[in-house]
Amino acid sequence: MRCEIRDVSPGLWLWRVEHPDWRPGLEWEPMVTSTCVASGGEVALLDPLAPPDDATEVWERLDAVPPTLVVVLKPDHVRDVDLFVRRYGAHAFGPSLFWRDDIPETQLEPIEPGSELPGGLLALYDGRGRNETPLWLPEQRAIVFADALTAPGGELRVWASPWHEERALPALRALLELPFETVIVAHGEPVHDRATYERALELPPWSGYQP
Repeated sequence: MRCEIRDVSPGLWLWRVEHPDWRPGLEWEPMVTSTCVASGGEVALLDPLAPPDDATEVWERLDAVPPTLVVVLKPDHVRDVDLFVRRYGAHAFGPSLFWRDDIPETQLEPIEPGSELPGGLLALYDGRGRNETPLWLPEQRAIVFADALTAPGGELRVWASPWHEERALPALRALLELPFETVIVAHGEPVHDRATYERALELPPWSGYQP
């Protein structure tokens, strides 16, 4: 299994591994992003997918500064929250509802838009009706998304929803009030700047690869 590591800014880094459920024909690429951020004395993992055992650089980084929080940003991003909670004794946060075949064993403290997590991380509203709560990282001036945006082929796009014009775009434009400089997404090229985010809001929404 491939594993990539990228340092984004002080206190903010990510790793990417192939999602075990990926298969040809899906509207997202096989490599997915897990984010680690140090903020306000806490270390948080966001939507983490465990790297393979031989990805020693990732595990050594995590073991050296153990995460204190694990956050699930979206109901279908449960991923490996249980593994990280067991390994590090971290406090877990996430949505209050999950898919019936993908429910974590860990009791997660529910979050919703406006919730402030330890370390000053703030849950946001993405307007897409998918129970996703992107996180604002004030120390790093970054926003981390689950699936509100995606970057197939490296191009940042808003992921399509039935409420794109009336809900998603107004909510995502409202996030421009935050002084963010960096955007991180789970699928496709993970790291983008503010100008690229602004451009994404003007592009047609992403609805999958076209034949």
